[in-house]
Amino acid sequence: MKRNSFFLLTCFSFCSFCALDAQEPVLHPSVITVNYFSDSAISHCMVSTDQVYEAGLDTLPEIIFWRKIMNLSPDTGIVSLASNRCIYCYMSSAKWDLLGDDGQEKFRDSLRIVNFLDDSASVLFTKGKNNFYDPVAVIPEIDRAIPIFVQEGVDPFYAQAILLIESPGKSMKSYAGANGPFQLMRSVAVQMGLKVNKKVDERNDFDKSAWAAAKLLKTICIPMTNQMLDKRGITYDPNDLWYRLLVLHVYHAGSGNVDKALDVIDPCEGNIELIEQLWHTQAGAFGRSSQAYSQLVVSAFIELDLANGKCDPREKNCSN
Repeated sequence: MKRNSFFLLTCFSFCSFCALDAQEPVLHPSVITVNYFSDSAISHCMVSTDQVYEAGLDTLPEIIFWRKIMNLSPDTGIVSLASNRCIYCYMSSAKWDLLGDDGQEKFRDSLRIVNFLDDSASVLFTKGKNNFYDPVAVIPEIDRAIPIFVQEGVDPFYAQAILLIESPGKSMKSYAGANGPFQLMRSVAVQMGLKVNKKVDERNDFDKSAWAAAKLLKTICIPMTNQMLDKRGITYDPNDLWYRLLVLHVYHAGSGNVDKALDVIDPCEGNIELIEQLWHTQAGAFGRSSQAYSQLVVSAFIELDLANGKCDPREKNCSN
């Protein structure tokens, strides 16, 4: 898909101006500077998304599906096949609700018959979420979080990914009790050194929440990911996209559940195919939401590019 690259100038230089203070520049191989097209006078830091296109993830049906959901109003939904997110049709959310449980199942059965699916094939209705995902609102937060992660010695890729999909542009409390821009559970936040009690919840403090998330990744998620790979004799480069996405699965689902999923897959090497296999694997509490986590990250990265007017780097005439 061709991007409207004339909307902005994107500068792929190191983000040396973006700093916690003037004497401490942010220098990380993945960090670039972006001039947002609605205000070209202001530069922001973000992490390069080129790996997504180099791996061809933007062409996969799961990514195409979630990008459509991110841009679709909640009053409309998509009926899709759970196993690969093949899209069957769009339907108004009100019409779907009016069908009721029996009517919805009859509708699913009709799709199974028409598409020669097994009776056990899971057909889902997913409402649009453009009222939740907002890459434009997240740009300043990414810019603010990157120096904190770099100072803590943590790949800023994770800051960008988590901010884009956990609580984009807003501080929310989940039904499970996670809170703040990095959606930290209370026990985890306290373990990482934040104050969470009846009077104060430091998860709502952006800088402190970013620091705690970076510490969680540095002390638990990344070491546990390395341990899981080491015990399987799988070599890895922390800068590889598949490795980064695997760490994010650990951040979301916990190392125990990811480890169970890897037991099912029994991988011999680390690559993007391993991540795609995770998308179709259930084990322990590693279920549908866990499968979708890195799909959402990749989809949000592409939407962030569109918000910044960035074109696909594989295109011959791409000037960004």
